[in-house]
Amino acid sequence: MKPYLFALDGVGVELGGQMALTDVSLRIEAGERVALVGSNGSGKSTLLRTLHALQPPSHGHLVQAPGLRQAMLFQRPHVLRLSALNNVALGVWLDRSRSLNWRDASMLALQALQRVGLQSVARQNGHQLSGGQQQRLALARAWARRPDVLLLDEPTASLDPNAKREVEALMADFASSQERPLTLIWASHNLGQVKRLATRVIYLQTGRVLADLPVADFFNPDLLVECSPAAHAFVQGELS
Repeated sequence: MKPYLFALDGVGVELGGQMALTDVSLRIEAGERVALVGSNGSGKSTLLRTLHALQPPSHGHLVQAPGLRQAMLFQRPHVLRLSALNNVALGVWLDRSRSLNWRDASMLALQALQRVGLQSVARQNGHQLSGGQQQRLALARAWARRPDVLLLDEPTASLDPNAKREVEALMADFASSQERPLTLIWASHNLGQVKRLATRVIYLQTGRVLADLPVADFFNPDLLVECSPAAHAFVQGELS
């Protein structure tokens, strides 16, 4: 059995007097590609933020593996008014666990931009890049920090089809890298993307986990309707 990166036991999160997550218990192992699916307001983003320690649990317990390095990408990446190179280098330089000087941080940043195909715009202001390029820039910034796990909140939702394919390809490449494979946990409304990339699917509804299955089982309608009628109804609605 691979080591757990996250262990949640009865986790609940209360936001504004409402329960955004209720009694969530699950384990996530190293090397998994976990897709979080569900309608808007189902708790996907809250679960990601809780895993990334941006939103502490109101109830229950969350344990992370010791020394776990993680990075998170949002649907609309925050890009500084700096060159693409400096957007990446600054994040690496500020990571005190790396203790890199600016020159070394810049060299690593350039390698990260090359990894995502943005070396040609390294000197261009990040705000001048297209939406797809900005998301690839955010991926470069995350990868340069050498995380063990990458959390992504609807990473391709606002992108055109070509940019979506580019970001998907990078996610798959990061997950399968021989040098440093990443564990992926991401929220998505795109079931085609989930089927292509995920090894495991977690379905949430009103803050509760109602299905947690290997990807092949989740997309097996006969099995899914037995395991979770609510998840089956969601999938049928999305595919219709």
